[in-house]
Formats: sequence, C-alpha cells, structure tokens
Amino acid sequence: MDTSLEDPIVGRVLDGRYRVDARIAVGGMATVYRAVDTRLDRVLALKVMHPALAADATFVERFIREAKSVARLSHPNVVAVFDQGAEGAYVYLAMEYVAGCTLRDVLRERGALRPRAALDILEPVLAALGAAHRAGFVHRDMKPENVLIGDDGRVKVADFGLVRGVGDVTNTTGSVLGTVSYLAPEQIEDGTSDTRVDVYACGVVLHEMLTGAKPHGGDTPAQVLYRHLNEDVPAPSAAVPGLAVELDELVAAATARNPEVRPVDAVALLAMAREARAALTDAQLDAVPPRARPESAGGAGAISRTTVIPRIRPVEEAEEGTPNRTSRLEMAPAPGRRFVGPRRGVVAAVVAVLLVLGIGTGVWYINSGQFTHVPSVLGRSEQEARKRLTDAGLDVKVTRDFSDSFDRGTVMGSDPEPRARIRGNGSVTIVISRGPEIVKVPDLESMPLGEARRALNKVGLAAGVVTREFDDNIQQGAVIGSTPASGSEVRPDSGVALVVSKGSPVEVPDVTGESVEDATSELEGEGLKVEVAAERVNSEEDAGSVARQSAAEGDRLARGETITLTVSKGPRMISVPDVTGKKTDEATRLLEEAGFEVTVDRGFPFLGDTVGKQSVEGGRQAPEGSSITITTKGL
Repeated sequence: MDTSLEDPIVGRVLDGRYRVDARIAVGGMATVYRAVDTRLDRVLALKVMHPALAADATFVERFIREAKSVARLSHPNVVAVFDQGAEGAYVYLAMEYVAGCTLRDVLRERGALRPRAALDILEPVLAALGAAHRAGFVHRDMKPENVLIGDDGRVKVADFGLVRGVGDVTNTTGSVLGTVSYLAPEQIEDGTSDTRVDVYACGVVLHEMLTGAKPHGGDTPAQVLYRHLNEDVPAPSAAVPGLAVELDELVAAATARNPEVRPVDAVALLAMAREARAALTDAQLDAVPPRARPESAGGAGAISRTTVIPRIRPVEEAEEGTPNRTSRLEMAPAPGRRFVGPRRGVVAAVVAVLLVLGIGTGVWYINSGQFTHVPSVLGRSEQEARKRLTDAGLDVKVTRDFSDSFDRGTVMGSDPEPRARIRGNGSVTIVISRGPEIVKVPDLESMPLGEARRALNKVGLAAGVVTREFDDNIQQGAVIGSTPASGSEVRPDSGVALVVSKGSPVEVPDVTGESVEDATSELEGEGLKVEVAAERVNSEEDAGSVARQSAAEGDRLARGETITLTVSKGPRMISVPDVTGKKTDEATRLLEEAGFEVTVDRGFPFLGDTVGKQSVEGGRQAPEGSSITITTKGL
C-alpha cells in the first residue's frame, strides 16, 4: 500500500501555493515531498520539518539557515532553494526537484563502481562543495544519501541543513552532528568543523564507490568512531586488487587523520582528483570491480596465473628454532592450497629445487629474497616518491613538516634513509615539505581572481572569502587587496580573504513605464544584463510596459549585473460605488476606500454639499487608482 496515502500533508496546499502530491523520503529532521508550485506551475521538492521539531527554536533556526545559506549559492551542482515558509506546525523549504536517485541507491544496487564512474560523480560533488567553501560555508554532512543523480546524469549535492560558516566552531557537547561513517576525527574529538571535514567525508565516499563498502565497520557507532580516530582509511586496492595507485593516493590524501595534511578545501581536492584521472589509462579507468570476493581456494584477490608446488616433507621435519622455519613453511602449502601470484610461485619453486639438491636455503632466502635497499626519493614529488617505493615492493607512510630548503610538496627526508637495508615488504615513511614555516602573502593587486588564487596556492596559502567592491582604478574581476595584506607573514595553509573589483559603478536609470524593448535597449547600453520576469502584474502602467524593476533608479551596479523587469498587465478594473445623494465627505471616503482618487466639483453657486452626480456611474468598472469626479447640487 502507498504509505503516502496515510500522510496528513499529502493532498494539502501549503501557504495557499504548494500542492503536496507524494512523499519522497523521510529523514531525521524532515520529510521530503514532491509538490507543485501552483503559482508558477512547476514541480519542486518540499522539505517539511517534522512537527515535533518545529516547536524547538534551535532546529527551526538550523532549518531556516539551510534556506538562507543555499540560496546564496548559485552553482549547477547544488540543489537550489527557492523559498522558505511556515503554515501552522509545518515549517518548510521549497527546493529544486531532481528526478533520479541518490548515490546510496546506486551503491546499494551495483556495489563498487568503475574508477571512471566514481570520478565522474566525485568531481561535480567537489565542484559544488568548492563553491560552498569559497563562499564561506561547510556542509558537514556529506554522504551518499546527499548526492543526487538525475535521470539526465547531472550530479547535485543536497541537504545543507548542517551548514556552518567556515570560521565557526561547533561544540556539540557529547552529540556529534553528521553521520558516523563519514565523520572526520576532529569532528569526533572536539566537534570543530572547517572545510577539511567535507574533504575527509568525500575521501570516505570515494573509497566506498571504489570498493562498495565503508572503510570502517563496527557493530556499534562507538566502534566506528573509534576506528576513525585511531585507524587510517585502508587503501581501496586492499579490497579491490588492481586499482591504480593514484586512486589509493587520492583517498589517503583526503582521509588523512591529521587535518593539517589534508587538502585545504574541496577546490584543492578537485584539482588532485583531476590530476589523478589524467594519470590513469583508459584500461585503469574502466577496470570492472568484482561484485564479491571469490571464495575459491586462491582466496581473496587470486589472479588467473597460479603456481602449485607439491608439499615438501623435509621442511615440516626441520628442527624447532630453525631460522627460516616460517619462510620455508610458507613455501610448502598444505594439500589443496595454492600460491597467489607468479613471484611467490617462482620463489617457492627455487626453494624446492635447492632442497632437492641438498643446498641449505635459510641464508640465501633471508639475505637475498627478503631484503632490499630504500630507493632515494629526496626532492621528488609525493606522487613520484610513492610510485618509486611501491614499485620496489615497499609500503609508504607520509608525514609532513616545514622546510626552508625543499619546495612545498616534495620529499625532504625518509625513514629508513636512502640506500638503507630493509625487508622487501617493509614500510618507508617519507616526510613531505610544507614549505617554509612562515610564508609571505604575495602582492596580488590587479591580478585576475583565478591568477591570484594560483599565486596563493603556489606559496602554500589558500584563497578565503571573496568580497567585491566598486573601484574606478582596478579592472573588474581583478584583486583590489587582501587580508592579511601583501607582505604579511603567516603560517602555511592559512586563508587569505580577497577583495575583488566590480569595476566602475553603473547608475541604474528609471525605465518604468517604458516598453520592454526600449527599457532593455537602455539598460544594455549602460552595460547591464536584462531578464524579464515570467509573471506579469497589475499596475498603473499601461499593459505591456515595464511595471517595476529589480534595482531602483540611482542604485549602483557592476557592469554585467542583471536587472529583472516585471511587465504590467495594466491597472486592475474595480467596481465604482454609487455615492449620489451622499454628503461630499462621505462620498469621498467611500470612493477612496474603493481605490480611487476623488475630485470634488461644487458647481455654481458653490452652496450645495450633496453629491448630485459622479463622472463614472455607480456599479460600472473603472481602473484602480483612476480619478472620479463628484459634482454637488446647489441649494
């Protein structure tokens, strides 16, 4: 049975405008409905707060904050908010309706996605979050449920209900907002949130898209939270062998437990995602992930070429304490077991041959087969260093530190040091330079905004909130100044607020009463853009002329800004009251209350005070606001 039939809102018209047709989804704070805006005749989504929460001022404030925050974001990958209102116990948001499904639906149906598909979803998500971050907002609740995929393939981010300013610190006093599987460690530890918590959540979502499973599981939320705090997110290739190392690196960078070493915001992570995509071949991008791990004797991740070595009895009979007992047992599987991979098979075959020949294998295997030398990666980029070390069969861990000698993003040291002897499957920790501990804000004046952002990134800083001001001397779209100012010494990864020029201001002319064609020509001649509202209104202006404009005469706008013109349907026609025989004061009052202007003609010899006639007979229709003349009778 359709449960929406039992919903008291379905079938209602909220605020005299929004007809609720069907329930789409139910969440912790609100229920989402498909509705129709009867005024504009368009389908939209109506997000209605649960009535039990509407009495809580804190929840209502957060709910309204979503409307105001998202309404300020204009981005093709953000679900638009059109309106916010309330009727009785129902507080609602009117939002863009996206016909399609969520990323959670896709993952539930398909499991792991191909890398190309995962990146095709991740990149627009990061573009949307990047717009929010650069506008000064943090989403704080990124998860597959909040990624909408339209039937036309468009990807949009929804549910900014937990949105906060970038500089806000949220103390949750024991209850952490967001979904536990996607929370960053700093959200769990002290409740603080900045742009990097969204970066962390996107890294977890990418891992889930590539593997089909969340990186940290647990029987209780507390277990999941503990793992986020104490365990690194595993490489996706550990669950799906064969995934490119660039994808592992992308997930590792986004989900670093220390927020200081994560990309500073979604814009920075988007650049890394595009770099990773560019480094992958078509075969790597279109690799088909397994829907489930095989249960064959080869175990998880078994590859097609499998070497089988017969059991070697003498190894099992070796004396306890033989130095290479473990290694030799690994080379002799029990009946029915198989070795995975040609390299291990070759080693096992060599051991077997040496044993048959009576040659002791312990010293050979330990000294030659288990050890290698750490390759030198000093001065290389993090990506190059990772590749060189993994190609040598070594695991890689990353830390970061300041350096005056090594460029930001390059390797400044390793542990063990280059050429040191290490086990063939050992781990090497590389130290990536964060650049100088103190950097100077570059001179950005007159730089185009995009160039200024690149200049900041180059020295290890990030563009913060961008505000715009008029300036007669700086070209529109170029930087006027920054906070901190040029030459200021700041720590790496700090945000720099930018003031960008809107160019010389344009004073808006008054075009009301003009034809739409003439008004458009005049405004465009001033360098402004024009849009005409779809809905027409009654006004005192002639039908077809401009009734009102979104910016008033004398307002100052930047060139290229848009003015919306509303077209007149002409004045509203209303019925004229019959005031003949009434005193002039009463007649005047009745006509003015009906919406007319009144002129009194007292005739001659100006002695009467009773209305003898009126210019428009009572009961007839006349334009609202028009003038009615009443004439008095003489004595």
